[in-house]
Amino acid sequence: MSRFLVRRLPSALLVLFATSILAFVLPRLAPGDPAVAAAGPDASAADIAAIRRDLGLNRPLVEQYFHWMGGIFTGDFGRSYATGRPVTELMGSRLGSTVQLAVLAAVFMVVIGMALGVAAGSARRRFAKSVLDVACSVLLAVPPFLTGLLLVLLLGVAWTVLPVSGEVSMFTDPEIGVQYLLLPAFALALPQAAQIARLLQSAMWQSRSEEFVQTAIAKGASPTRVTIRHVLRNSMASALVSLGMRIGELLGGAIVIEAIFARSGLGALAVTSVNQRDYLVLQAMILFAVAIAVIFQLLTEIALSVLDPRIRLEGATA
Repeated sequence: MSRFLVRRLPSALLVLFATSILAFVLPRLAPGDPAVAAAGPDASAADIAAIRRDLGLNRPLVEQYFHWMGGIFTGDFGRSYATGRPVTELMGSRLGSTVQLAVLAAVFMVVIGMALGVAAGSARRRFAKSVLDVACSVLLAVPPFLTGLLLVLLLGVAWTVLPVSGEVSMFTDPEIGVQYLLLPAFALALPQAAQIARLLQSAMWQSRSEEFVQTAIAKGASPTRVTIRHVLRNSMASALVSLGMRIGELLGGAIVIEAIFARSGLGALAVTSVNQRDYLVLQAMILFAVAIAVIFQLLTEIALSVLDPRIRLEGATA
């Protein structure tokens, strides 16, 4: 297992290195100047030049990049141009809200995706298959922001079932906090769950035609045993690969969902940072999101190697 992981680390580090370059370059391609945003509308050219010098924006871009990277290796992501607070402190103050949303959305995604995928992959009647296929297709086609708006209109306006704006921390009041989390987490999870369900459904259909499944049926194994013991276990690889990718995407989708439900998480911080041209905050958030995705991808490969030892052996001998 250790050799398997060691062989995966160089590619993960390469992804993070390429991401650091993109995270540094992309915010600077947008129009606007953080010095102008920090100076205000009435600042003179001399004031703006002084702020650029204080922020280090007058230095060559290559020098700025390596200075930023040097700080990352020491745990210093710099200070916000807009507030002067450390970037890690700004992100840390918002991280709890986004983590709570992402964790509950991940639980919904796994439960709904697995249940829908197993049901679609096990359905034998044509009507049931058609209904489940339509359900998956609709969920795949509807983006999270539209799902969120529909849930707000349906369960927050038409029928006042759950709160649709603001938040209460789960650590402060779990009972009230989960009520504020249910709708945004559900909206964030549904499209991702449909992708997992579709892959699991296709893999289960393919597994049912394999010889080992036909052999189990011929030996008199019950349909439930065949589905769980043989079909589902050998179909989990595709779902796990998709699961690792989908969890990484939850952070990106949380930005829009937090805006719809007025949550003050990392998504709200990202929107504010874009408006203020706060490069260092944006750079750290992009790098953080990709790092989370890479970590979950590695965890997915570990889970795959447990399900299928051939993957572990191939990784160790390649």
